[in-house]
Amino acid sequence: MSKDKILLVDDDPGSIRLLGRILADVGDLRFATSGEDALGVAKEFLPDLMLLDAEMPGMSGFQLFDALRAVPALADVPVIFVTSHSEPEFEVAGFELGAADFIAKPVSAPLVLARVKTQLRAKHLSDELRRIAKIDALTGVANRRRFDESLEREWRRAHRKGDALALLFIDVDHFKLFNDHHGHPAGDACLRSLAEAMAGVCLRPADLVARYGGEEFAVLLPQTPRSGAEHVAQRLLDAVDALGIRHSASPSAHHVTVSVGIACYDTDSACWVDPSSSESRFSADLVPRCSASDLVHAADKALYAAKHGGRAQAKFLDVADTDSAVAARDAGPARRHRLA
Repeated sequence: MSKDKILLVDDDPGSIRLLGRILADVGDLRFATSGEDALGVAKEFLPDLMLLDAEMPGMSGFQLFDALRAVPALADVPVIFVTSHSEPEFEVAGFELGAADFIAKPVSAPLVLARVKTQLRAKHLSDELRRIAKIDALTGVANRRRFDESLEREWRRAHRKGDALALLFIDVDHFKLFNDHHGHPAGDACLRSLAEAMAGVCLRPADLVARYGGEEFAVLLPQTPRSGAEHVAQRLLDAVDALGIRHSASPSAHHVTVSVGIACYDTDSACWVDPSSSESRFSADLVPRCSASDLVHAADKALYAAKHGGRAQAKFLDVADTDSAVAARDAGPARRHRLA
């Protein structure tokens, strides 16, 4: 289990040394002696808890607190103010801003330890509740909410850094017939097995497997060009075939199969953005050429083509071709599961 990360911020090196000795065995510690430095360290370190001197020259503790709340990755980090002020009005103002707690100077080691441990326990619980809120209860993979958030974040990152981004939509073939014939408990077990197989194919930490809705899944693949996305799609098809889940009511195969729609934004896309050139970012009317919703639309159209092209296969469509007459093309070798 990784250590909790604690950031100590105080313009007095003596105070930092004292707090560092008290908390040496509690977590992984980082230090900053100004608000400006602390903001940079926090963005890089992503602490679980901050102990912050309220009265620092330059950027004060309260000003730093406001700056932290403006950074999405740091907005939920609990902050304990360490201050020599004892007036109730001072603490009330801090709590109204969103401070987690206050510790008065000179600090008491037992009190610091107790309050720090209390805030870390609360942070762990809060993180777990947020994690559960973004997990699909049936399959254990990400839910639609987490997928939508991740897609927007990865799309912005792809544009900012000039990275490729691929999206796969996966739909279970003839799933209604499966449920009608084998029963809904078997259908639920089928979806769980498929989700586990997909997660086993997508092993990179940044890859995201999500249940998009019903029997449809989505796989988000950051830093993945079209060739890599097609390779993942073929591995998904193979992994589902390897499960061998019997589908007695399928008109096209004896076992459960899936269809895959692939969309990609990479250097071969007509709307590719070169981050080194501001001119490539916008069309003549100053509207971004492609959006995350275009990637979703392309994957959906490619999936539709795979379903209507015979199922149990993958089709590809570039993000820039969603509103054109360009048809989705085959991704990899043709696959058919004919009934004997």
